[in-house]
Amino acid sequence: MDKRDRALLFRSRLAEALQNRGETRSGLARRVGVDRSTISQLLSGDAPRLPNAQVVAECASALGVSGDWLLGLSDLPEQASELIAASMQVSEAPRSPIDEQIFEWLREAEGYKIRHVPATLPDILKTEALLRWEYEPHLGRSADQAIASSHDRLEQVRQSMSDFEIAMPVFTLESFANSAGYYSGLPKDIRREQAAYMLDLHDQVYPSIRVFLYDARRLWSSALTIFGPLVGVLYLGQQHLAFRDRERVRNLTQHFDGLVREAYASDREWPAQLKARAMK
Repeated sequence: MDKRDRALLFRSRLAEALQNRGETRSGLARRVGVDRSTISQLLSGDAPRLPNAQVVAECASALGVSGDWLLGLSDLPEQASELIAASMQVSEAPRSPIDEQIFEWLREAEGYKIRHVPATLPDILKTEALLRWEYEPHLGRSADQAIASSHDRLEQVRQSMSDFEIAMPVFTLESFANSAGYYSGLPKDIRREQAAYMLDLHDQVYPSIRVFLYDARRLWSSALTIFGPLVGVLYLGQQHLAFRDRERVRNLTQHFDGLVREAYASDREWPAQLKARAMK
């Protein structure tokens, strides 16, 4: 775009922003700190011209738009802070098998592939005994109620029209199988029941739910879930950090697909790995 075309576009967008804001030329001049004649020249002078950077910035701030949009460098009129707020959401992540926000994202993305890197074994693969062992220290007496309420929700997830790909680090399975690390103190009977349940579940739902194992020493990942092309969510522990802009969702998807591509064990090899490590 040459300088004259950019000046014409600036004039058009400045007039549009002025009208949308319900602002007068005199009012804009006062807020920008220039003479009214300067604003009039920008809007209706014989020779369209671009103002200096300071005037562009002040006009953008006064009218609630971005300077890039006024200059034709962006098609989005929102200011950077508004774009970030719209594309990124921070929400509470309750320490419970019931997370209403997660289920809301799942409903929104029904029919799309869900990609998931869990912080532990995936909740949708857990027995009630493991859920109780895991959540009772935090939930106390309400653990039974939360786990019972989660059962129907988890069944909805399993029976949804979405395919699930789960990429899990090998060390999570090893910690579970050996009652080490996060799973230190997990009774053997719960471990064996859990392993048998995951094997049985694989026979029931494969390939709708596919589990891959990756070596975190080669490729590492934070806990995350990608709900189709709609939203990518990082799990921070007490909060979810959710991104909705296409570029970030695409980047997270490429990251996840890299874990699957470099998997230590494919979805078809998952049952054998589970038997070898957790059914001792």
